Amino acid sequence: MSLQDKLDAFKAAFKAGKPPFNAPPEIHPIMERATAELIASGQAARAIKAGDRAPQFQLLDQEGNEVSSAELLAQGPLIVSFYRGVWCPYCNIELQALNEVLPKFKALGANVVAISPQSAVNSRKSVRTNQLGFPVLSDVKSETAAAFGLRFNLPDYLVDLYKMLRNDLPAFNDDPSWVLPMPARYVIGQDGVVLYSEVNPDYTHRPDPSEIFPVLEKAAQRA
Repeated sequence: MSLQDKLDAFKAAFKAGKPPFNAPPEIHPIMERATAELIASGQAARAIKAGDRAPQFQLLDQEGNEVSSAELLAQGPLIVSFYRGVWCPYCNIELQALNEVLPKFKALGANVVAISPQSAVNSRKSVRTNQLGFPVLSDVKSETAAAFGLRFNLPDYLVDLYKMLRNDLPAFNDDPSWVLPMPARYVIGQDGVVLYSEVNPDYTHRPDPSEIFPVLEKAAQRA
């Protein structure tokens, strides 16, 4: 089953209110409105894309260790997944899919990191619950996401909905602002130039990890 098949199956079960989901049906149009407005804003088209130079970053992983993009790129290509947080089931499904093919990424010389605005304790939970073999980095105030053009402010009506659902982003992120990154996946070449980018303001859609294999294979041939 492809990653998108898994996401679609989850979405269908969630909207149908099947166990363990018991969310009221009136929340779905609100979430869909916010997604439609983010798509219509055109922000995704303005984000960093293939052919651009990737912003460098130095962030702390779930154990408090500093992780530098420059140091990782000295070892090989870098796969970066911008991740909303451990509270987002779609994001967790994606990280699990990336982790399943981590051995092949490693065999092709690439490292993988996920970047999230959440605090270190929630990053540790992400690594633990998803059994990840790669780090989850804390992007304080989503500043790295902003450098990539991914950070956006949640509209007031969505903030109200999240509060009703007790989805307390300020607590998750240890940051009073209600901001998130658009889900995005990048492959950055050793020269710092983006080789692959996929930015989607619809958080229920994610590219399959297999799309990255030919990108890494081509990079290996050039090395």
